[in-house]
Amino acid sequence: MKRLLLVVDFQNDFVDGALGFPGAEKLEKPIADKIAAYREAGDDVAFTFDTHHRDYLHTQEGKNLPIEHCVEGTPGHELYGQVAELMRPSDTMFCKPAFGSAAFFERCRQSQRAADEVGKLPFESIEIVGLVSNICIISNAILAKTACPEVPVIVDAACTASFDPDLHEKALDVMEGLQIQVINRPEKA
Repeated sequence: MKRLLLVVDFQNDFVDGALGFPGAEKLEKPIADKIAAYREAGDDVAFTFDTHHRDYLHTQEGKNLPIEHCVEGTPGHELYGQVAELMRPSDTMFCKPAFGSAAFFERCRQSQRAADEVGKLPFESIEIVGLVSNICIISNAILAKTACPEVPVIVDAACTASFDPDLHEKALDVMEGLQIQVINRPEKA
C-alpha cells in the first residue's frame, strides 16, 4: 500500500510574491527532500495550486483578502524553486479556487470506496506539507481525514508555516485535536 504526499500551494505568490512572508523560502529544501524520499519509496506525490482568475477581487475571498494572487497563467501561480523542478507530468495536480480542494477530497473518497470493496485502506498514510498552515493546510487535512477516516493524516510542522506564528501554532493545536498527526513540531517552551 502506498503513502500519499500532498504538497499544498507551495507557489511563488505564497513564498516571495504577493502573499509571501519571511521564512516561507526556508521550507523549499525540507519539502524537496520529502518529495524525493516519497519518490524513492515508490509512493505517490500530488500538488494543489491555489488558482484564481482576473476577477479575483470580485470573489468572496477577494472581498475578504483584497490582494490579487495566484492568478492562473502568471509567475505567481507557479510552484516555487526546487519544488517546481521536482513536479512530474504524471503527478496529480489539483487547481483549487478555495482553501480546500474539492477535487482532492473526491479523489480520496473514490480511493476509499474502492478500498472498502476489498476490505483495506486506500493509503498507508496521507501526509500534507506546504502553505499556509492556518488556511489551506488545515482545510485539506480536514478534507483528507473526512474522506479517509481510518487513514493516518500527517502534517509535518517542519514543512509548513504561516505569515502569523500565533495562528500557525493554533492551527497545529487544532489539527492535533482533530486526530491529525503533527510531526516534527518543536517543543513548546
